[in-house]
Amino acid sequence: MPKKIRDPAILRPAAGTAEGITEFRRQEALLKTGALQSAIFNSANFSSIATDAKGVIQIFNVGAERMLGYTAADVMNKITPADISDPQEVIARAKALSTELGTPIRPGFEALVFKASRGIEDIYELTYIRKDRSRFPAIVSVTALRNDQNAIIGYLLIGTDNTARKQIEADQRQLDQRLRDQQFYTRSLIESSIDAIMTTDPSGIITDVNKQMEALTGCTRDELIGAPFKNFFTDPDRAEAGIKRVLSEKKVSNYELTARARDGKETVVSYNATTFYDRDRRLQGVFAAARDVTERKRLDVELESAKSVAEKANLAKSEFLSSMSHELRSPLNAILGFGQLMESDSPPPTPSQKESIAQILQAGWHLLKLINEILDLAKVESGQVPLSREPVLLAEVMPECQGMVESQAQQRGIKLTFPRFDIPYFVHADRTRLKQVLINLLSNAIKYNREQGTVEVKCTASTLVRIRISIKDSGVGLSPEQLAQLFQPFNRLGQEAGGEEGTGIGLVVAKRLVELMGGTIGVESTVGVGSVFWFELISVAEPRLSMEESKAATVAQPHVPREAGLHTLLYVEDNPANLKLVEQIIARRPNMRLLTAVNGNSGIEIARVSQPEVILMDINLPDINGFEALKILREDPVTAHIPVLAISANAMPHDIKNGLEAGFFRYLTKPIKVNEFMDALDVALKYADKEGGQSK
Repeated sequence: MPKKIRDPAILRPAAGTAEGITEFRRQEALLKTGALQSAIFNSANFSSIATDAKGVIQIFNVGAERMLGYTAADVMNKITPADISDPQEVIARAKALSTELGTPIRPGFEALVFKASRGIEDIYELTYIRKDRSRFPAIVSVTALRNDQNAIIGYLLIGTDNTARKQIEADQRQLDQRLRDQQFYTRSLIESSIDAIMTTDPSGIITDVNKQMEALTGCTRDELIGAPFKNFFTDPDRAEAGIKRVLSEKKVSNYELTARARDGKETVVSYNATTFYDRDRRLQGVFAAARDVTERKRLDVELESAKSVAEKANLAKSEFLSSMSHELRSPLNAILGFGQLMESDSPPPTPSQKESIAQILQAGWHLLKLINEILDLAKVESGQVPLSREPVLLAEVMPECQGMVESQAQQRGIKLTFPRFDIPYFVHADRTRLKQVLINLLSNAIKYNREQGTVEVKCTASTLVRIRISIKDSGVGLSPEQLAQLFQPFNRLGQEAGGEEGTGIGLVVAKRLVELMGGTIGVESTVGVGSVFWFELISVAEPRLSMEESKAATVAQPHVPREAGLHTLLYVEDNPANLKLVEQIIARRPNMRLLTAVNGNSGIEIARVSQPEVILMDINLPDINGFEALKILREDPVTAHIPVLAISANAMPHDIKNGLEAGFFRYLTKPIKVNEFMDALDVALKYADKEGGQSK
């Protein structure tokens, strides 16, 4: 066993004497007490402050120095512990103790040690004030120091920094409040839901519900909690299977069940459910929300039925429109075609004949316009207008539109002003439909203007993402009542009796087209001053061509003029009037000869034998249609190179699109516009010359 080491300063008593043994034990106890006192007073973990009976500090240990920032020399024999304590707290303590003990206690040191002076254990919380005036909470234990006669000779105040505990308590209070707030919020959220919400444990026993679930089942919350989920549905097995599916798949959407209430009422509901877990990721059960879909199911059936009826009606409407377009355009083709030939005949017609021909052409073109407008309106309203939205440069479109309305403006002496584009404005639009809108607005601005008036077109960036195009006229203007009726179909705003022809359809179509292109349209007008019609379209960045697109664009440039010579046009057409019309048109081209065929198969044979430079192909033929004939021509190496122009009374946008996609060189619509036909023929002949030159 290790030997005990004794302090050499202790005098060893005479061995074996009782006095020596007693003295040894006394000195040993003194040493232990001294060591303990030294450890206490030199501890840095708590403050030890000893005072005399009056409260003046006599001992101020290293822990007190560390906590309070004072040195012992700063406070010993100078101040009391009350001087380093929060004065308001000292006053409050004196008042509380006075009430508690029923005796007046003065604020100050007495309030800090009163209980201890009466032999009462006293531990309290107090705010200490450091030398730098910063503050910290402390727990203080007070003990009265007494002499052998039990008289108080001083007090010992042992304090510990309570900051950490206070912070923990504050954090815990905040956490508890947040938890209470979160629970309240969660409950409020669940109760405010329009869906019936419930939770179950993994075995399908209900653990909580909201008021909507109570209403769905006709049971109270207490009745529902603890009951099997499956008990409240017409098909318990399916309900139980739903719970199992959620547990297996973690999530289930739109799981339909039929709930049965206590009173027998049945409700079709759609459940969305998921599993939920505690903070340790242990499975707690299933969270499910059910929405009443009874009405939706009924509406779905009705909607499906209505959709079917609407689709049939749209199909019938489309077929009617196509039929009407073909049936109306075919006779107009003969009327307008021969009218144009008569107008430019040689010898020229007499003045009287010219007047009659002009009336025929005017009425014919007006009738064609009416047909087009009515068909356009019908297509727009039925959603059958195909749009090809792409970046369109306004600087290219505007001159085209100007050229189309310039003659109309000149006839009335209207001055047109179009913008100069210093900035390249591109809009996201269908090029053809954009021109249709512009021409409609320009035509109206000219038509309803005063003689020698003005029309001004402007393009501005209304926002960062929109371009505004405005057309300002100097006409009579529109009243507020007229503005309110402006975009109503067949409403000409009292112009029916005027000299200008119209249907009241154009603006309606323009509005619909602008909206289909993602834009808006509006008007501002002052009676006697004029009107400003405007529309805005989405602005887009300038498109950049790829290398391949650039090459293709170069190839697409116009070819050099063909050499003079005799060229052959083959016209495949079964309508005698149309054949006669084209015969008379071609008769005016001395460098051309015309071959004809009355059906597709004979046309193919003639093309193989005669090798015409260009073929003009009607679509609706008595044997095979124009598309089938084109396919045969393209598959035959002998005729594959010949450009084929389609001509048809089927003039719907999708008809034209289908024709071009099938491989027709151009798609011309009836009635024939002679100038348009001649231009298309010239382009086809240039192409034929090019192809012929390359094959040599």
